[in-house]
Amino acid sequence: MPAITANTLTLPRLSRLPQAETAWRPVTRIVTAQRHLEGEGFQVRRPFPGTDLSLADPFLLLDHMGAVEYAPGEAKGTPWHPHRGFETVTYIIDGAFEHQDTTGGGGLIGDGATQWMTAGAGIQHIEQPPPELVAKGGLFHGVQLWVNLPRSQKWVEPRYQDIKAQDVSLVTDADGSSLIRIIAGELAGHQGPGITYTPITYLHATVAPSAQLTMPWPRDFNAMVYVLSGRGFAGPDGRPLTEGQLAVFGAGDALTLRAADTQPSASANGWELLVLGGMPIREPIARYGPFVMNTRQEIIQAFEDFQAGRMGVVPATRVPHRSQADEVV
Repeated sequence: MPAITANTLTLPRLSRLPQAETAWRPVTRIVTAQRHLEGEGFQVRRPFPGTDLSLADPFLLLDHMGAVEYAPGEAKGTPWHPHRGFETVTYIIDGAFEHQDTTGGGGLIGDGATQWMTAGAGIQHIEQPPPELVAKGGLFHGVQLWVNLPRSQKWVEPRYQDIKAQDVSLVTDADGSSLIRIIAGELAGHQGPGITYTPITYLHATVAPSAQLTMPWPRDFNAMVYVLSGRGFAGPDGRPLTEGQLAVFGAGDALTLRAADTQPSASANGWELLVLGGMPIREPIARYGPFVMNTRQEIIQAFEDFQAGRMGVVPATRVPHRSQADEVV
């Protein structure tokens, strides 16, 4: 797993939490991700949205892409498409993805990097595997998260953040057995690089086999843990949690997680987790396809604005010039 690694003995450490005095958050629900086809036909595992979107507020969607070993010609992406009213966050663990949007943002996202696109008032973008991955095949593993925007910020100007692997904040737990990559938000005073409109914390943790990871968590945030690979136990009751499953936590001040003693061969480094939570927005949601607003009328307006060309202009395709010497006589 090429997502950024480090010697945990050299990293800042979280303070040890007292077992008896800490209000540990219980696991209230475990969701198994369902498989869907997206874009041009690539498969994702999606733990939410499902039947109850409110459990994830302020998050709207989580798509787990891979891990998959593509054969030559198999890698796929998405065509140009619009968004309004939220943010898309694409975190690539293995392999690479190319992003381009109508504001000029974009570039190659690879091995531990994140692209953070704020659609806001409206934008179009395209996400494609690089030509080398399409031609030769290879390993690909990534996650896309959609973060809602409150009513007061759904009309902000679109923007793009390029968060390189070396930009993330790295910390470890009290005994140095877990590597925690903070992509956005704050964990125990350590700040991630992602700039957010909605208060959230988003991190990727690797928990060594048989190790326990404990961390403080804001009481006014919700809390979820999604398993990228490996297996372990979540919450003070030790609920089993394995790849493709999401644990939803109840109220409290801290999270406790323990990796299983033995891990699958693909998880030799440990239990790989996404830990995420945020302050619920608790506003009405009107959602249709690529648009997330507060009312049905705003969704209708979004389609009208897109059809009228008010969400950016897709750049013209560059065609290689053919010289006269190449012409067939």
